[in-house]
Amino acid sequence: METIMIVEDDPKLAEMLQQHIRKYGFEAIIVTDFEHVLDQFQSIQPHLVVMDIHLPSFDGYYWCRQIRTISTCPIIFISARDGEMDQVMALEYGADDYMTKPFHYELVLAKIRSHLRRAYGAYAAQADERKIEQTGLVLYPERLEALLHDKSVLLTKKEAVLLEVFMTSYPRVVSRDKILDKLWDDHAYVDDNTLSVNMTRLRKKLSDLGIEDAMETIRGVGYRLHITWSK
Repeated sequence: METIMIVEDDPKLAEMLQQHIRKYGFEAIIVTDFEHVLDQFQSIQPHLVVMDIHLPSFDGYYWCRQIRTISTCPIIFISARDGEMDQVMALEYGADDYMTKPFHYELVLAKIRSHLRRAYGAYAAQADERKIEQTGLVLYPERLEALLHDKSVLLTKKEAVLLEVFMTSYPRVVSRDKILDKLWDDHAYVDDNTLSVNMTRLRKKLSDLGIEDAMETIRGVGYRLHITWSK
C-alpha cells in the first residue's frame, strides 16, 4: 500500500484529505509537528507528499528543498496562492505539481494516482536503475556499489542488502530478526556471530568511504544507522 504524507496546517482540510485518500486504498499520514517535517518524512518514508505552501515556522518551499536533498519522491503543492510566480517557484524548488485551493478531491486523487504511476508503476522508466540516497550517501543495489562524495566502494551482496535495509529504515532501529530474514532464507541455524561478522564487514566498507561510528548496536534488539557524515 502506498503511503501519502500530508503537510497541511489546516486540521480540517488535512483530515478531509486523509479520509478521501484512504477511501481509495492509500495510507495517509498527517504531519502535525511543523518544526520537524524532514524528520517525519524520514520516519514515514512516504511514496508521495501533499504539501501546503503557507506553514508555521518554515514554508512549504523550504521543506520541499529539504526533502529534495534526500529523496526524489513526488511532491504536490496545494495552496490558496494562485499567482504565476508561486507556481514557478514551487516547480523550481522541486515540486512535481501545483494545485490551487479550493480544489475537487477527485482531482487531487487523480493527480496522486498519476504521479505514483509515473514514479513507481507502469509509466516509470523501466531502464531506471534503483538508487537509494541518504544525506549524500548513495547506494546502487544492483551494482553492489556505494558512493559518498568522490569515493566509492564495492560491496558483497550481503553487505549491499544490509546497507539498503539500514538506509531505507533510517532512523528506526532494525531488529535482528528482520536483518536475518533479509540475508538468509532459512536463518534457523545462523548464529549471532555470523551476523556480527557481516556487520563488521559493512562497518569496514563504510570506513573506507570515510564514514565512522554510523552503525549503533542496540543490545538485545538489533542495529540502528546514524548520519555521521555530511552531504
